[in-house]
Amino acid sequence: MRLVILSDTHVPKRAKDLPAELWERVEAADVVVHAGDWVEVALLDELEARSRHLVAVWGNNDGPQLRARLPEVAHERVGGVRLSVVHETGQASGRELRCESLYPDTDVLVFGHSHIPWNSTTPGGLRLLNPGSPTDRRREPDCTYLTATVRDGGLTEVRLHRLPRRAVAPRP
Repeated sequence: MRLVILSDTHVPKRAKDLPAELWERVEAADVVVHAGDWVEVALLDELEARSRHLVAVWGNNDGPQLRARLPEVAHERVGGVRLSVVHETGQASGRELRCESLYPDTDVLVFGHSHIPWNSTTPGGLRLLNPGSPTDRRREPDCTYLTATVRDGGLTEVRLHRLPRRAVAPRP
């Protein structure tokens, strides 16, 4: 089972659209995970139309229309993996132990907010993933997103993809 994991898209605030490379991956994926900060409901509509299955939450930059359609926290079993998605997890310091106590029945926690990629495993085995942002790199050298595979009840082949700067269409 192929996953595409993204967050902090900020369309159309930071970019006119998602990069073409990412849309191709979305359309080929079995599950798309979005950890919030959409900004406009139009991107949610398009991701729902172009993906086979979407697991998504709202973020701090998302208004009432998005909050009416999306949960603050999503929990779903994906190919035997207990997946949770949330936008914010707080500061990096202490994140692993904090998330482990907040999400005890989760195998993988996807989060966003910082625009900084994160991939770690807590002492208790909780996998924490932040895909960064495919449209707003902030302090990072590149815009990013993640792909992963669920196989035999586990998450494998987690890969951070860096987007060439020309791939992101800036907001005019």
